[in-house]
Amino acid sequence: MASILPGKEAFEDFRKQCLATENWLNKYDENGMQVWVEVAPANHKSHVPKVHKIKCKMTIKDVSAATMYDVIHDGQYRKKWDPVMYEGFDIARLSNNADVGYYSWVCPKLIKKRDVVTLRSWQKTDDEYIIMNFSVKHPEYPPKKDIVRAVSMLTGYFIKHTGPNSCTFIYLSQADPKGSLPKWVVNRASTRLAPRAMRCVHKAGRDYPEWKKQNSPNQKPWLYPEQSDLPMMDPAELSIQRADELENVDESFKVDAEDSEDSS
Repeated sequence: MASILPGKEAFEDFRKQCLATENWLNKYDENGMQVWVEVAPANHKSHVPKVHKIKCKMTIKDVSAATMYDVIHDGQYRKKWDPVMYEGFDIARLSNNADVGYYSWVCPKLIKKRDVVTLRSWQKTDDEYIIMNFSVKHPEYPPKKDIVRAVSMLTGYFIKHTGPNSCTFIYLSQADPKGSLPKWVVNRASTRLAPRAMRCVHKAGRDYPEWKKQNSPNQKPWLYPEQSDLPMMDPAELSIQRADELENVDESFKVDAEDSEDSS
């Protein structure tokens, strides 16, 4: 049976997607930040994926790649800077560069909270860092009644060192929020919420060194696996979470009234 853990090819494929320009439509370009959504090739109209893929790129001139990598990994710090996080924690280690965790977040008004259980893996080279995840089913963390279980087909970060205190930071995600969300919610995510989230993580990068000095400064299990106190788990106990296995919650009727106000 093939391992659920990503191999070298998966990291390379993610890197290629992050750096690709063909078949991506620009939706936002201001102040060193760009947002794109994936579009089907001209000769493959019928192959447009039902769940769109979004990519955000930020040119950072005042924070190192290593620091941004630490910010994304540091679960304790995320509680300080992530404005939409409702709950988040690591569940278990799967290997020296993979774990499984839980994350839930607050959505725009009238829409239920979402959550995911994801297998996260990471890779570090001399000047590049990758963190990526996809949804899995964990026997002890089934969907909750009051939160809609979303699905990450592929979500992650590619961070490229460009100087001692600068980097290129790319976020890529193909995720199904489940439910019948109206068009304005999807549009807002790509054109307004994504840039706002990127600005939050950039500020978090600027503030991280000072915060880390006061909060277990030498504790970085994503760099030093021997520091991890998470229990080990056999990856074979997990399986990939498919979107069509989950219930669809129709929320469109709750937010249609917002359409004219927020679709711009």
